Amino acid sequence: MRTAILNGQMTAAVLYGPETLRVEQVEIPTIAPDEVLLEVKVALTCGTDLKVWKQGSHPRMIVPPSVFGHELAGVVREVGEAAPDWIRVGMRAVPSNSAPCDECFFCRRGRQNLCEDLLFNNGAYAQYIRIPGRIVRKNMLELPDHVSFTDAALVEPLACVLRGIDEMEVAQGDTAVVIGCGPIGLMFVRMLAARGVRVLAIGKRKSQKKAAERLGARAAFDVNEESDPVRVVRQLTEGGRGADAVIEAVGKPATWQWAVAMARRGGTVNLFGGCPKGTDVRLDPASLHYSEITLKSTFHHSPRFIRESLDAVTRRKISAADFVTGEIALADLPSAFEHMKNRNGELKTAVIP
Repeated sequence: MRTAILNGQMTAAVLYGPETLRVEQVEIPTIAPDEVLLEVKVALTCGTDLKVWKQGSHPRMIVPPSVFGHELAGVVREVGEAAPDWIRVGMRAVPSNSAPCDECFFCRRGRQNLCEDLLFNNGAYAQYIRIPGRIVRKNMLELPDHVSFTDAALVEPLACVLRGIDEMEVAQGDTAVVIGCGPIGLMFVRMLAARGVRVLAIGKRKSQKKAAERLGARAAFDVNEESDPVRVVRQLTEGGRGADAVIEAVGKPATWQWAVAMARRGGTVNLFGGCPKGTDVRLDPASLHYSEITLKSTFHHSPRFIRESLDAVTRRKISAADFVTGEIALADLPSAFEHMKNRNGELKTAVIP
């Protein structure tokens, strides 16, 4: 090791099963020669973690009992002897929650997000987290001094959003609809507006409507106040033709159907919000075929977009102040998830271990 090994215990939130989360003392992770131990300064709650908490597991990321959480930033406290030379103790860093192999069928074709050996890492809701060697080499970045830990913790979800925008090839002056004004939807609003896109947003609370307008939406609607969201949106597009691009960031059959109906002929729909397994969605094949609507479904991110995301944060194109609505201690995390379960309109909460 290039530094003394940290021994002893730490406080961590351990998931034992569906909605069973305990904050307790566990051993500080030991690291392999190519790994890094990071002291977590900030971890953010997110919709994916809420789903994992409800399910009690995740087939690719979490096998209980396990420390979980994946949006974080912190300080390097221990460095393995085989880790890259540029990494040093005391360095402020943001690690991604995954890294591709760069060797499989999909990686060779530039689809690293679909890597057949995609390595996930969880454990952000703790005082320390072990960063696997592959993530250290491919997907951990140093933070500039002026970037706060809370801003840096946005890098992972923002990378997913930036990849979604890139997949759609939306251009300045286009009209884009964002369905869903949770944290991800609002990130789409912010980054699309920053590119000169005319954004129309659909949320389900007045607070979400106001947030979308604050982040750059030309118009925003509370779906509870509109009997026909499709008609309302199309009326705001040129000639009532529909939007050039539509991003669905909810993950429900009805909103998938809205998304297709809101797109113009030749438009693109990004079904970003994944529906639960086994969900059936009815789409009109005639409208898809004769209107030449392109359907995309963006999953996850890749090292390129992790870097583009940190660059956007570094350049202050986006700030955690617009998304983080509260701050709690690690001990309060179980009650925070109970609160999130009721969907009270909060966006992200900063967890300070």
